Amino acid sequence: MDRMLVVVFDNEVKAYEGKRALIQLDAEGSISAYAYAVITKHPDGTTTVKQENDYGPIGTLLGTSFGSLIGLLGGPVGLAIGAATGVLGGAAVDLNNARIGEDFVQDVSKALVPNKVALVAEIEEDWTTPVDTRMEAIGGTIFRRALSEAKHTIHEENVAAMKADMAQMKAEQAKAHADRKLKLQEKINKLDSKIQDQLQKAKERREASERQAQAKVQVLKAKAAAAKAKAS
Repeated sequence: MDRMLVVVFDNEVKAYEGKRALIQLDAEGSISAYAYAVITKHPDGTTTVKQENDYGPIGTLLGTSFGSLIGLLGGPVGLAIGAATGVLGGAAVDLNNARIGEDFVQDVSKALVPNKVALVAEIEEDWTTPVDTRMEAIGGTIFRRALSEAKHTIHEENVAAMKADMAQMKAEQAKAHADRKLKLQEKINKLDSKIQDQLQKAKERREASERQAQAKVQVLKAKAAAAKAKAS
């Protein structure tokens, strides 16, 4: 199952020990780790995000669920990597693109207080024991959440319903008096704006899903190439 994993530690030493354990579990075949990074929360509330993924450039994280989660916890990827930055919350990223619940982000944020350090990873695991055993031994507090599937049908139904409302308003507008026509036009404009917003969000989610799949393919290819080079 594809999951987001966040393990909060008391300091960077333990966080990097957790990172090494994650890499070892991947090498053993207990999990597949697609991307990982370390987020340090400073006393003044700012964060430092360091890319710790050994496969592929930082750009592969942009627009993916992993990149969105990093943005929610520590500022946008690309701006926050390797530099202290203020936490932007959800302002710069779409929570839906992260494909996890708001409650998950809130739980992690409560644990990731100043002076704490988090190992964030996107992994695939069949069972939780290998990761839990290793991370708990290091002293980590573990949070995980399965990635939800994009619900395109719900957005399509919402758009269809709004278009039906708009068609009814336009029909009513054609028969209305001048003052009523103006009020209906205002409502039509607002509804059209909502429709366009829904369509844009649906497009962004589809594109994010495609980038997610492409990023995973790149990771798997890089791992295969590294294994081949090591064997030769």
